[in-house]
Amino acid sequence: MSGTGTLSTYWLATSDITCSNRRALARAGGSWSRNPPATMGTNRSVVTAAVRRRGIRGSERLEVSGEEVRAGTVCQRDAFRLRGARVASAHRACEIPRMVIAANRPPAGGTSPLRTEFRALVSLALPVVVVQVGLMGMGVIDSIMVGHVSARALAAVALGNIYFFNVIVFAMGTLMALDPIVAQAVGARDDAAVARGIQRGMLLAVALSVFCAALMAPATRVITLARQPAEIIPDAAAYVRISIVGVLPFLAFVVLRQSLQAMHELAPIVLTIVGANALNAGLNWVFIYGHLGSAPLGVEGSAIATVVSRWVMFAALLALSWRTVRRYLTARHADAWKAKALARMLAIGIPIGLQQVLEVGAFGAIGLFMGWFGTAQVAAHQIAIQLAALTFMVPLGVSAAAAVRVGQAIGAHDGERARRAARAAFLCGVGFMSGTALLFLTLPVALARLFTTDGAVIGIASLLIPVAGVFQVFDGIQAVAAGVLRGIGDTRAPLVAMLAGYWAIGLPVSLYLGFRTAAGPTGLWWGFVAGLSSVALFLSLRVAALFRGELTRLHVDDEQAAVE
Repeated sequence: MSGTGTLSTYWLATSDITCSNRRALARAGGSWSRNPPATMGTNRSVVTAAVRRRGIRGSERLEVSGEEVRAGTVCQRDAFRLRGARVASAHRACEIPRMVIAANRPPAGGTSPLRTEFRALVSLALPVVVVQVGLMGMGVIDSIMVGHVSARALAAVALGNIYFFNVIVFAMGTLMALDPIVAQAVGARDDAAVARGIQRGMLLAVALSVFCAALMAPATRVITLARQPAEIIPDAAAYVRISIVGVLPFLAFVVLRQSLQAMHELAPIVLTIVGANALNAGLNWVFIYGHLGSAPLGVEGSAIATVVSRWVMFAALLALSWRTVRRYLTARHADAWKAKALARMLAIGIPIGLQQVLEVGAFGAIGLFMGWFGTAQVAAHQIAIQLAALTFMVPLGVSAAAAVRVGQAIGAHDGERARRAARAAFLCGVGFMSGTALLFLTLPVALARLFTTDGAVIGIASLLIPVAGVFQVFDGIQAVAAGVLRGIGDTRAPLVAMLAGYWAIGLPVSLYLGFRTAAGPTGLWWGFVAGLSSVALFLSLRVAALFRGELTRLHVDDEQAAVE
């Protein structure tokens, strides 16, 4: 490094000191050592590097904790450079070389802690939204491409996808136990706990794959009992049975996705999901229509393309993230397979899985009730649901980001940062949904016309969409609150709230307003608003109550209860 420099010391995780970094430090006149103070633990390194000063005042000793820095007496926000990698002397985010560093407290006149947290939350939530949209996109691509074969083929793929995701949603929710477990371990700088969590997640993915396969195997009988049109049952059942082959890689992908999210490693996930969608479209073209030597397989071809895409998706994510996850997947932890620890992990995850089932089931029930009114009402309901589902991707991303940010703060024993993360999440999620609610309330007809030209359907949809606007706000609140509680490790309270709100309040009120009053189809939606608002209120009160007390880390491996 040219110019004069001053030696500054940084405490970094050993894994972040690579050979190339050491050479850069040596060229800069610095050094590194594996002899940290006793208070830093055994997996820390000391890095001393020459830096060019830029009016930096105060202490330049920073302790790196996961992705945040606890600053000593740093009092300027000016940044200096270390071999091209920006290093923060205060609150601004920078990298050395993969770690994001930000001071715990900004200087006078700098960005507020809440604004800093808001930016960190958004930077994590946006990639999560892209991933969620990408996962939905695979089903959309299947439907679009198979729709050119025949209406019957389209109906079969739609029914097959509904069956597949109604089964697998429980497994996906159960694996979301990794959110608090891994995030809190990352915040506590407990690499062994991260490794145990990921390894247990993979074991549970295998077990849950067997469970899901057992539920998917009798697809023909189940679809027949559901009284679906006889002409689509064979193709729909075939789609489900072929999809069984893709369950294991899909759930293994979920394990890696949740773990990498907890580490703020999002680029590999985004690249993988974008590539998987492109691959799925290409394979659909080959197998559905019969190109490149393949016979035209129609619905079965769509299922084969999706299964292959899921295997490639898992393999690609593993390859792209191998440098990050290798030490966690290859580390030997005999206690990772302990039955009691696995049971505690399931005690955290199963309530999340049941939450997903209750929510999906409640929405499905509303759709079933709407069918009792007629075809136009079902079409209008589908328009409103699709609009709500599209905008819900943002609070869903914020919810996932909140779980990570809150979990990491609790792992670092930083209750104030956890509270700040929760406040930022509520502001972000509710703010966005309030904006979309205003759009739904003011432009219902224009939004309905984006989907259809049928006057009767537009008329009904224009009545449902404003109700969906009110629905949006409460949906944003409950989603963010559930994410915050998941970061804390409280998963049973949301389960109780959803059971009571959706099934004890929402559905009965929907049935009463829809069929015992003149409200009709809009009554079904208003009943669901009543249930969802109850869930949002309960979860918000739960968050407030927990944040008034001490926030403690999950200890899955201790002989105590799952939560301290």
